[in-house]
Amino acid sequence: MESQPAPFVPPAPRPRTSPPSTFEMMRIVYRNPLELWGEPSYNEPWISIDNTIGGPLVIANDPGLIRHVLVDNAKNYRMARVRQKILRPILRDGLLTAEGAVWRRSRKAMAPVFTPRHIAGFARPMLERTQAFVARYENADEPVDVSRDMTLLTFDILAETLFSGEIAGEPGSFAYQVDRLFETMGRVDPLDLLGAPDWLPRITRLLGRNSLKFFRDIVAETMAMRREKMASGHDVPEDFLTLLLRAEGPEGLTRAEIEDNIITFIGAGHETTARALGWAIYCLASAPWEREKIEAEIDAVLAREPDPVRWLDAMPFTRAAFEEAMRLYPPAPSINREALAEDRYRDFTIVKGAQVLVMPWTVHRHRLLWAEPDAFMPSRFHPGNREKLDRYQYLPFGAGPRVCIGATFAMQEAVIALAILLSRFRFDTLPETKPWPVQKLTTQPQGGLPMRVSRR
Repeated sequence: MESQPAPFVPPAPRPRTSPPSTFEMMRIVYRNPLELWGEPSYNEPWISIDNTIGGPLVIANDPGLIRHVLVDNAKNYRMARVRQKILRPILRDGLLTAEGAVWRRSRKAMAPVFTPRHIAGFARPMLERTQAFVARYENADEPVDVSRDMTLLTFDILAETLFSGEIAGEPGSFAYQVDRLFETMGRVDPLDLLGAPDWLPRITRLLGRNSLKFFRDIVAETMAMRREKMASGHDVPEDFLTLLLRAEGPEGLTRAEIEDNIITFIGAGHETTARALGWAIYCLASAPWEREKIEAEIDAVLAREPDPVRWLDAMPFTRAAFEEAMRLYPPAPSINREALAEDRYRDFTIVKGAQVLVMPWTVHRHRLLWAEPDAFMPSRFHPGNREKLDRYQYLPFGAGPRVCIGATFAMQEAVIALAILLSRFRFDTLPETKPWPVQKLTTQPQGGLPMRVSRR
C-alpha cells in the first residue's frame, strides 16, 4: 500500500519564546502582528496581562470563554478602541465598525440581501463571472500572481451580484488601491498603541488618504448613477445597492451610513474571500495529493450537476480545502473587544476596560484544540469530522450578533470559483513562490503568490 505523504506545513511565524521589549513590540505590531505571539498564546486557554501599554489585556483561546465574550455576554463588550482607530477612518459607520442603534439599522437594512433565497440567486452570476475571468489563463505563458488575480475575480463577482454590474471604477486600479489602502491605513499606528490624542497626525492615515479618496469617489459615483436611474423612472435591479438607497430616511439609514456600508462591502467584503481563495490555491498546489482529490470531486460533480446552487453541498472535499485554508490563514485574524464592566467566566475575572483579544490566528493553531495544528489537512473538515469541532474553535467569520452577514455568500462564491478554476487549470508553485503571512486587517501573502498556470 502506498504511504500517505507527510502533511504540507505552510509558512507561518514561529511562536516567540520570550516576550519582546516595549519598543520591539510596537515595531512588530506595526510591521506584522502575527509575529508577536509567543508559546503561551498557542498552548494556554487564556492569558491575562495587567501591565500592557493599552491597559489590561486578555487573550482568549478557550472556546467556552470565546462563546462567553462573543455570544452569552456580548452586551458587556464593545469593539476595542485600537481596532476602531484602525477601521473607523476607512469605514466610518459601516457594518463592521458601527455600534448600537447605527449597527442595528444597518444590519436590518442589509439582511434581506443575504437570505438563503437571495444568495442562491447569486450562484449563476458568480459562475458566469468566473467563467469569463478564467479566459485570461488560456494562453498564460508567464507566471501569474494568484493573489492579485483573486482580488480582481472577487471584485468582478461583487460588482455583478451586489451592484448588478453598475459600479464605477476600473478593476485594475481597484486592485492596486486595495493593496495601497491596506498597506497604509490597514496597519496599527504606533501613536494609537501609545494612546496619543486624536489630534496628533497618524502617518498611516496620511499615507492612505489618496487611496481612501479613490474608494469614496467610486462610492459617490456609483450611488449617483443609481439614484439618477431611480429618479428617472427606469427599472432598477433589486440588488444590494437599490435596497440600501431605498432604506434612506428618518427611520432608516442616513446618506452617510449608506455610503459607509457600500465602501465596507467594496473595500472589505470582497477582500477576505480573495485572500482565502489565494491561500487555498497555494496550499493545494503545495499538496498535490490533496489537489488530486479536489480535482476528481470537481470533475465528477460538474459532469452530473449543471446548477451551481448545488455545488456547495455537492463538493464537500472542495469546501473542506477552502475551510482548512481559512483555518491556517484566517481572513480576519483578530477579533478585538473591550469589557464595559467587570465580568467573570468560571473562576476567571475580566476587569472593566480590559482589551479582550479573540484571535482566530492563534485559536486556529492552538495545541489544545487541534492535532498537527500547523499542517494543511483538509480532512479535518470532511463530513463526519467537521461535526466534531467546537463551534467556537473555528472562527473564520466571527461569531455572535456580529457574525459576518456574508458568510454563506462567501462560501458559495469560493466553491464556485474553485470549481471552475481547478476544473480547467492547474496551479503550480515556483521557486520564487515564498509567501509570508502578514496581518494588514486581513491575512495577506507578502510577496504575492506567483504561480505557473497550465491547462489540465
